[in-house]
Amino acid sequence: MTDIVGIDLGTTNSLIGIMDSGFPIILADKEGLRLTPSVVHYPASGEPVVGRTAARMRVIAPERTIFSVKRLMGRRPGETDKDTFPFSVAEAQGKVSISVGEKSTTPEEVSSLILRKLKTNAEQGLGRSVDRAVITVPAYFNDLQRQATKRAGEMAGFAVERIINEPTAAALAYGLDRLKDRSKIAVYDLGGGTFDISILELNEGVFRVLSTNGNTRLGGDDIDRELVRLLEERITARHPEIRNDLKTAALLAQLRELAHDAKLRLSEEPAVQIDIPFLPGNRRFGYLLARRELEALARPIIRRTRSHCLRSMDDAKLSPHDLDEVILVGGVTRMPLVRQFVAEIFQRLPNTSQNPDEAVAVGATIQAGILSGDIQSIVLLDVTPLSLGIETFGGLMNVIIPRNSTIPCKAGEMFTNAVANQKSMWIKVLQGERELAKDNWELGSFEIEFARVPKGVARVGVQFEIDANGILHVLARDTSTGRERVLDLTSAVDVSDETVEKMIAESLDHAFDDMAERVWTETAIKSNELLPAVKSALTLVGDQLTDRNREEIERLVSAVTEALESKDIQKLKAANAALDEGTQHLATLLIDRAMAEAEKRRAQRPPPTGSR
Repeated sequence: MTDIVGIDLGTTNSLIGIMDSGFPIILADKEGLRLTPSVVHYPASGEPVVGRTAARMRVIAPERTIFSVKRLMGRRPGETDKDTFPFSVAEAQGKVSISVGEKSTTPEEVSSLILRKLKTNAEQGLGRSVDRAVITVPAYFNDLQRQATKRAGEMAGFAVERIINEPTAAALAYGLDRLKDRSKIAVYDLGGGTFDISILELNEGVFRVLSTNGNTRLGGDDIDRELVRLLEERITARHPEIRNDLKTAALLAQLRELAHDAKLRLSEEPAVQIDIPFLPGNRRFGYLLARRELEALARPIIRRTRSHCLRSMDDAKLSPHDLDEVILVGGVTRMPLVRQFVAEIFQRLPNTSQNPDEAVAVGATIQAGILSGDIQSIVLLDVTPLSLGIETFGGLMNVIIPRNSTIPCKAGEMFTNAVANQKSMWIKVLQGERELAKDNWELGSFEIEFARVPKGVARVGVQFEIDANGILHVLARDTSTGRERVLDLTSAVDVSDETVEKMIAESLDHAFDDMAERVWTETAIKSNELLPAVKSALTLVGDQLTDRNREEIERLVSAVTEALESKDIQKLKAANAALDEGTQHLATLLIDRAMAEAEKRRAQRPPPTGSR
């Protein structure tokens, strides 16, 4: 059969993928980037520009640059937030249209240009044409919106094989189709322009939507808009004489880009510096935006998702305790505030094992593979006799494919660096049922390199796949560079019955000792992370503590050290918890110091020539 691609037509970004040797691969453009901004720019003359180049034009020519068009797909007059866009949205004769200069177009036509760009990227990368596609939509999209999406695909030159729900695609990407039957899954999808909450049930390998709820006018764009308002207020307070000049389309577009970039960075950093060197009248503006300010603005917007979540669970007649998994989809779910909010609503930590930006596209690609025959979803050929995984920090075995998993099968996890300035990760592939790596069999190993970064910053995805022939393919990819290594092992499934029985018997015999050793190792790792961090913090800001506070922290440090030497797991857990709690004020001082230093560096920068 011919290739079928999977497409996530997103509000902010869109992606396209294809199955390759049993793997869902998200295809990159000629610049090596997988995310294509869902933006179209219409120049005064010439053909429309799509993607990254168009996104840069949002600041220069906002009235001719179309973004977030997904919010207009399948809409009727009176259903759009047309005043929130810098370009002209018209509602007449029962239809919604977009005006750019003398030209009038429709949301479907704009979306078709985005899809055509994805098609071109895929064909350039593959060296062959692709004409069939699976395209995803939010679960609550009505028939008009689904038909509009299908028309956009056809206008782009695709035969649209299927329109599938984004939460179903996301569940496939997370590998939740391998859960036991009757498993219940919540998919919390917060993207740039839309919010979707769906409760799914797995039944005989098929996902059934028990309930869905959401808001097609709620997403990261709303947070950006509040940030723009905050920046306007701060600029006006400092330069009241240019209040009216801030309403120009070009300056508003610039503020929107700065706000969006700051929002992304604040998912990882406690504060970011925003500089606007060329305001009207040769004025300049600088502002240190703290994460807590962003969260104060975003919290009311994120809180609006709560009622949808509760209503969806009520419609499904479930409580949070009935759920087996909660997964996150959409770039906004990278925000710590969102993850904390989801954990509170569903009373469990969400599964964050997949890239939220790519999960829907990966799932669409898997669905495309099922339709094209690349994935035989019904054939059950064999099972894995023993668990497969890799060695992690502390000498522990991290299981990726559990024993008795039906093959062919695939699973993966994301790992990070355990040591600062580490430049590579050694992937040691293991097979067995013991908790410690040394007690299992090593099948092979290889090294993947990445840039030297602080501890916990590197992101290396490790994927295991066992094909129908029993061959284990291990892929490791550095997500920042796309650099990857692959190892094929033929001995992962071919294990004698006697050997399997011996390994399982040993795992049962040593189960309590092994688990105790694992728990101790994990707790000791936490202690060995806490102690140097506290020591460093005391060196930097300890002089701001009272003598009593400092003595108390030093006492807690001594308690952890003594517990480490005692080998008493309960004592060590308690000492860790006490030290963690007792250093909250110290952590706050450390953040305040970092913000003050950033402000000082900003103040020391020489102003640009001609500024006031």
